[in-house]
Amino acid sequence: MFGYAGNILEVNLSNQEILVKAITGDWARKHLGGIGFNAKILFDELAPGVDPLGEENILVFGVGTLVGSPYPTASRTEASAKSPMTGKYGTSNSGMFFGSQLKAAGYDALVLKGKAEKPVYLLVEDETVKICDAAGIWGKDAWDSLDILKARHYGVEVALIGQGGENLLRFASIENGRYDGWGRTGLGGVMGSKNLKAVAVKGSRGIRPADPKKMLEVSLKGQNLIKSASSYGAFCEYGTMNATIPYGRFKALAAHNFTQGTLPHWEEGFGKQVVDVYSDRHMACQSCIIACAHWVEINEGKYKGLKMKDMEITPLVSFGGNCGLDLHSAMKACELAQRYGVDMVSSAGVMAFAIELFQQGIISREDLGYDISFGDDEAIFHLLQDIVERRGLGTILAEGTARAAAYFNDAEKYAVHIKGLDMPMIDPRGRWSTWTLGMLTNIRGGDHLRCRNPLENLRYNENKFAFSKERFGFKPRVYENLDMPEGLKEKVFDLESDTVDIAEMSRWAEDLINLFNSLGVCIRPPVLESTGPSILAEAYEAHTGMDITPGELMEAAERAWNLMKLFNIREGEDIADFKFPRRFYDEAVGEKKLDENQIAEVLKKYFAARGWDPATGRPTAETLQRLEIN
Repeated sequence: MFGYAGNILEVNLSNQEILVKAITGDWARKHLGGIGFNAKILFDELAPGVDPLGEENILVFGVGTLVGSPYPTASRTEASAKSPMTGKYGTSNSGMFFGSQLKAAGYDALVLKGKAEKPVYLLVEDETVKICDAAGIWGKDAWDSLDILKARHYGVEVALIGQGGENLLRFASIENGRYDGWGRTGLGGVMGSKNLKAVAVKGSRGIRPADPKKMLEVSLKGQNLIKSASSYGAFCEYGTMNATIPYGRFKALAAHNFTQGTLPHWEEGFGKQVVDVYSDRHMACQSCIIACAHWVEINEGKYKGLKMKDMEITPLVSFGGNCGLDLHSAMKACELAQRYGVDMVSSAGVMAFAIELFQQGIISREDLGYDISFGDDEAIFHLLQDIVERRGLGTILAEGTARAAAYFNDAEKYAVHIKGLDMPMIDPRGRWSTWTLGMLTNIRGGDHLRCRNPLENLRYNENKFAFSKERFGFKPRVYENLDMPEGLKEKVFDLESDTVDIAEMSRWAEDLINLFNSLGVCIRPPVLESTGPSILAEAYEAHTGMDITPGELMEAAERAWNLMKLFNIREGEDIADFKFPRRFYDEAVGEKKLDENQIAEVLKKYFAARGWDPATGRPTAETLQRLEIN
């Protein structure tokens, strides 16, 4: 096969059986790669009702189709399993260099089954696959373990867990080397439950494109499209930190367990200008022309000497806003989270929840062993260590916010999650948009990375159409250049009223991002704004040699979304789960609340746009037949 490695590596840790399964062109074309492969494998092979932290759960790493090619930002790999946090479909995406090495070793996906008798790590070097004793690294944090593995196996890229995964925290992450990770939905706990410390990969085979000359031409075209995006220059300079000031001004930040909307002096302490103070260089994943990540160094104060990739909006809002830490402490929290191997959103979320319980008198100093408050870095880091080590009250909090709430009287109203997953940086009361509706419709629970308006405009926040629409606010040429079918464009955009239909856009955005996550392309704003199925169809054809239309690509992405939806339904998802935390309807932030009835109407419209029953949110028989899902 061209473009693909052509194989799936399957390792059963219980009996040490190692299989290599060939994939066919038809199967690849139907499911593409990345999350598309993962969705199909887990839907077909994972029995309903299994314990997410049990031996029967399956963990899959699916490499995006275009990874290994020169197409810009094609570096992404999707990891998926049944989530320990939600009990539903768990999945997370990461870039850097792991996926290109796995593919160069000869595999488009790695499927991990069973449980090893003792701690092990997996070593993959082309056709040589070994299950190795992890005795020397089990118990160490992710960074120290990484140093040992890289010294032991020259040139490997490593996916690994820290103590969070070993101790089966439900929000443990899988770290992707030192600087990235598969953070959300608790997949590190799945690795830990399998006694699997790490997967170390090195490949030498490379990937053959079907038409190398055409692939280079399409890649250059893709670069030019990305550089033409309105957000390209700003994103190259400040990355995601561009949004910290607007969301603070909108009072739309996760602040003090979603009670504030913003914090005093937020703009001075966490505005994009802090990048200029602490960073003088950028970091990029493979094939990236944006380099949105920052290398940060603290040269003074309590945390002097900290050096790492840092300053992205989600972790800084999580620790700086939700937990109330100052900038230096928030950056230190990011380091601790990466070393321990814990999801930054959920770890910050459960600690903010605990701090509010302490404020309300629901837990006490006697319960915790010390006082704790928003902004108290020493107490917060002590609590994080208690959680990671499952010590004292940390044992309960290690179960995540949703489960922990059941242990305390009258605590549920302070638990901020959707479908069991802690909500990220955006408070939907302060800004209602496609992005915030996507937290409800998201296949993995309360999260913001699976649905976003490609043309979101942060210059405006007023909304005279309540919950059904959001402001467009761009020049007509941006509308004209957007790669979206014309008939759908007319449904989504109303240029006369300068608005975007949120329900219709949500359906498109989810499928588009699912396409990116299948092909291994980044979803950062310059890419999302400028890249669509047309250029990706050209890239897919040049890379794989298989003819495909833009519409067929979008249908494959929709197929994967529906497979994950069906997975969730058979695990018990119900229409009643599509709710924000109660406080968002009952308590105002910035004089704004959510309107439950109006959001319910938008959801019905979204379900209809998806070809799902508006009353139940379930895919109709006609939709499943069209997508060839049996």
